[in-house]
Amino acid sequence: MTTTRRTLLTAAALGLPALHNARAQTALRFSLDWALQGNHAMWALAEDRGLFGREGLGVRMDRGFGSGDTIVKVASGAYDIGFTDISGVVKFNAENPDKRLVSIYQVFDRTAAAVVTMKGRGIEKATDIAGKSLGAPEGEGSRMLFPAFAKVAGIDTSAIRWTSMAANLRDTMLAQRRVDAVTGFLFTVHFNLVAAGVPEADIVSFPYAENGLDIYGSALVARADWLAANGETAKKFVRASMGGLRLLIADPTGGMAALKKREALFDEPLEARRWAMTRDRSIITPNVRAGGFGVVDLARAQTLIAANAEAYGIANPPTAASLWTDAYLPPLADRTV
Repeated sequence: MTTTRRTLLTAAALGLPALHNARAQTALRFSLDWALQGNHAMWALAEDRGLFGREGLGVRMDRGFGSGDTIVKVASGAYDIGFTDISGVVKFNAENPDKRLVSIYQVFDRTAAAVVTMKGRGIEKATDIAGKSLGAPEGEGSRMLFPAFAKVAGIDTSAIRWTSMAANLRDTMLAQRRVDAVTGFLFTVHFNLVAAGVPEADIVSFPYAENGLDIYGSALVARADWLAANGETAKKFVRASMGGLRLLIADPTGGMAALKKREALFDEPLEARRWAMTRDRSIITPNVRAGGFGVVDLARAQTLIAANAEAYGIANPPTAASLWTDAYLPPLADRTV
């Protein structure tokens, strides 16, 4: 009798639960894009409800410190897979072809980038942004893409005044009327304002994707050379991630509770609302309903590349085919909404 079989039989005889480590698990290091927010519950549930374990994965999930930081960590090999805004990868891949990152699962079908303002600032439609003061951190992705958004939305940028600030001061400066509007991720800015006591009815937003610049948002990415050596592991992680997303859609309350276990200060009611907005505005879109989770249209992908190439002055942008792949996605039948 093998040692493993003897151990399992002994456990059964004693009434003990089956040993999850009876077979070796593949260790995988995973970085989020930011501190825990509602949509991250898809991975917390995948862990807590055994989806990673069933795939033979031992996943270490760590919070992120911005999409740019996550990109660097995955590219350096500190993490195997990261969740990050795909726009940031365009510039990185152009400058670091030897560390090329690849999107293996496009989680956000629509970017969360937006201009956010408040009532009383004289901005009732996108074109009213002309001549106003805007705030955002220097080099922040939504700010860098604003010229491309302004072009398609018909916004005159000649008299716009920009104020740079740290990311943690952006919402405060908007609430204090020190700027007329800010750029950032809709779900982040909107609910940070709510948490700060701003009446939700006073918040006005102009998501880029809903106002002419319909590009992709955050995705799971990994290094091309890591994928070449760990393709099956990548497939397992993507499959478990989609399973976790389905669990979160079916049980958002359970998802928020899973994150609360990981962060004592996690605001479950607020994050449940953040999750609902993320789900409806970026994840379950008409494109995803038609093509399944993770669907990518290379024409839309090329629009994203072109917008970033213009924003960052990239002379040699990567091709869409080098940046996105469906090789690690489950069959379409398993990805339908």
